[in-house]
Amino acid sequence: MKNGFRASMAWLHTWTGLVVGWVLFFIFVTGTAGYFTFEITHWMEPERPAVQPVEAVDTQVALATGLQRLQQVAPEAKLWRVSMPQYNQRTRQYRELEVNWESLPPRGRFFGQRGSETLDLATGQPVQQPEARETGGGNLLYRMHYAFHYMPRNIAFLLVGVCTMLMLVAIVSGVITHKKIFKDFFTFRPGKGQRSWLDAHNIISVMALPFFLMITYSGLIFFTETYMPAGIHAIYADEVDPRRTFFDEIYDRVDKSWQPVALPDTDVSEVIAEAERQWGAGQIASLTFSNPDDEPAYIELSRLSQGKVVSRVSDTEGRLKFDARTGELLPLDEGDGATYMYGLLISLHEGHFAGPALRWLYFASGLLGCGMIATGLVLWTVKRRERHARAKERQSAVDRFGLRLVEALNIATIAGLPLAVAAYFLANRLLPLDIADRADWEAHCMFFVWGWTLIYALFRPMKQAWLELFALAALAYASIPLVNAATTGVHLGWSIPQGDWVMAGFDLTMLLLAAMLAYTAHKLRLRWLKKEQQAMVAGAAAAGGAS
Repeated sequence: MKNGFRASMAWLHTWTGLVVGWVLFFIFVTGTAGYFTFEITHWMEPERPAVQPVEAVDTQVALATGLQRLQQVAPEAKLWRVSMPQYNQRTRQYRELEVNWESLPPRGRFFGQRGSETLDLATGQPVQQPEARETGGGNLLYRMHYAFHYMPRNIAFLLVGVCTMLMLVAIVSGVITHKKIFKDFFTFRPGKGQRSWLDAHNIISVMALPFFLMITYSGLIFFTETYMPAGIHAIYADEVDPRRTFFDEIYDRVDKSWQPVALPDTDVSEVIAEAERQWGAGQIASLTFSNPDDEPAYIELSRLSQGKVVSRVSDTEGRLKFDARTGELLPLDEGDGATYMYGLLISLHEGHFAGPALRWLYFASGLLGCGMIATGLVLWTVKRRERHARAKERQSAVDRFGLRLVEALNIATIAGLPLAVAAYFLANRLLPLDIADRADWEAHCMFFVWGWTLIYALFRPMKQAWLELFALAALAYASIPLVNAATTGVHLGWSIPQGDWVMAGFDLTMLLLAAMLAYTAHKLRLRWLKKEQQAMVAGAAAAGGAS
């Protein structure tokens, strides 16, 4: 042990946090943006204007229209699904009547080819969606937080898993290290250098500690079979594809076959009436029809989201299943405890159940995670810089280069990455609409700017690099609503009167982020100016004393 258990934990906390801190900051920034995936995509597709809510439609009329179309386009299908028209309060989008189907899979396979259409309820014919610009939208940022970019997905999953595990180690070791963790939560001493950074790190870490533990542990659950494949390969060693065989058994996909789905014999109106009796009118989200060989042909109804933290796999409250021949209510497979817990943790991690207030709390907690990582990274450099200043004559070239490299990485990550994300949004408005691979170029712009900030940080004096990149990031975020107004008709002057709070909220959030970054640059500048003045006064006093 390194001078005792707590000292060992402090060493572990420091180095696990530093080694992967820059990657974790990227994961937290892109993951935090993921809580507003739909809203970001809505802003990045200004050609798709928000649609106001319409009156509720008759479920039976919509179902009859959908089934008639499915008989025409997918007569030999494994599955039919009719999704009811509904207005999404979150995305401010009205979804038309939608039909989905899946063809009968080849022998020995579980999945067939899938198709979908959006129908005009009045005519029953497919409708053309408004043409929108090609964009990665919010989904691209969300995918980056677990799959990175420019690398094979399996390698990215493994790297994210290693970083996430080290973060969990850093969190636990940090709790052990700070024995006065709750006392320190109420202690902040500004203007004290290393002590101030440690206070800020402690306050932020404790403020959202339950969120950090939940988000880190549940993140490891996502790809458990990728991170710990040994058990699967040991049990299914004789199989050609052990991983696929494992999932086939877990999801009961072994030796499954289907008959072509057809119109049910039972009166579907009675099935709908029973669902509305249990759930209430207008609560049916979709109806699925299937005809497996090993069980009766069935109709499964899904309920509109109720904003509950439930397992997607074993959500028995949100589903009803009926025999397609007799109309009898069938039991649902509730799954086992492990399956339920897996789904519960995934739901907590993704936060799709959250309403507007809780989603903003998720977002704020994600920003606190960014702050926790940032203050930890800066604290490391502050401690080393003060130590090196006391022992200048004993510094080696390697030590000086190592500290300078870490400082440049900190600047490029903490100040440069926000600037790169702003470049991603600006590219959405400024790139030509007809450019090939436009969505890829949005990402290229983001990573080009991020790479440039690292070069900039390496060749500029440290303090100037911090101030200039924070100021540039503030300017970039402040310009986003202005560029949006100059290139589209969905600016704040339009979105606020129209009540499109998704578009307006995005622009206002950009202005808020700009203000936060500008304030950070301003405070750093004042702090460093004060220290320079103090140093000048101290130098003058020393010179006067010597004379």
